[in-house]
Amino acid sequence: MPINQPSNQIKLTNVSLVRLKKAKKRFEIACYKNKVLEWRSGIETDLDNVLQINSVFLNVSKGQTAPSADLAKAFGAKTSVNDIILEILNKGELQVGEKERHAQLERVHNEVVSIVASKLVDPKTKRVYTTGMIEKALDMLSSQGSQAQQEKSAGSGAGTPITGEEGEAKPKTKEHVWTGVVATKSAKSQALEAMKALIAHQPIPVARARMRLRITCPTSILKQAAKTAGPKAVGADAEDGEDKGKGTVKDRILSYIEQVETQDVVGSEWEVTGFVEPGAFKGLGDFIGGETKGQGRVEVLDMAVTHED
Repeated sequence: MPINQPSNQIKLTNVSLVRLKKAKKRFEIACYKNKVLEWRSGIETDLDNVLQINSVFLNVSKGQTAPSADLAKAFGAKTSVNDIILEILNKGELQVGEKERHAQLERVHNEVVSIVASKLVDPKTKRVYTTGMIEKALDMLSSQGSQAQQEKSAGSGAGTPITGEEGEAKPKTKEHVWTGVVATKSAKSQALEAMKALIAHQPIPVARARMRLRITCPTSILKQAAKTAGPKAVGADAEDGEDKGKGTVKDRILSYIEQVETQDVVGSEWEVTGFVEPGAFKGLGDFIGGETKGQGRVEVLDMAVTHED
């Protein structure tokens, strides 16, 4: 016996919902899975490939379409259905199912681990770690970070502020804590957080892979005295009160370079190729730009130099 359904009800399954609340009403559109993010990132440009049906709903799961009066009240009488759909698609909240949420989290997690593995090396051998080793190290940090947060919340308000020798309160240093990947942040930003935490806590010996740069500077400037302060001295140099930045422009440039690969004079220009810590790159670029007044150049030959087996 055939079952008669109301003509305004449309049954849809296997969909991704985009929901927008406006004028005290909730409007929904039914889209194909994974197509909403592609549309918002500009990968997909054909609306027909995104929408399962070119209609606006009050409730997709019940197949209840939105009355024209509700659409006119919320979006304006002159706004077309196509424009309403575009507004919901671009501004609405994407409703993600449990399976899709898990798949998205797994994709972000794999991307974070891959980025971290390509940027960090063993400080002694300069070789990269496998993604499996990076994943285990991050898991260790994640469990430690969760435990530290629990202890912090349990003992909040009971501690005394840390003070220096003269009784003055010391400023709190930012702790790099890793608690795991989330789907709401970009993989790139989370990879940066993960690298900072790994370097700070060292569950395995890691360091940022060095950058390989080529620096070009007119020979006429090299012997001039450097005007700006040099990179901060560390360890024994700092204790002796030495300033790595004292001396000529050439001395200053070389003080930024951890390992010189080649240096030569070509015509009226001095050229040096070498390896630089990523943290020193900005300071070197600013120094070259300021001291040479735009005549010097810094070229990145390799963002992360690693040795692989």
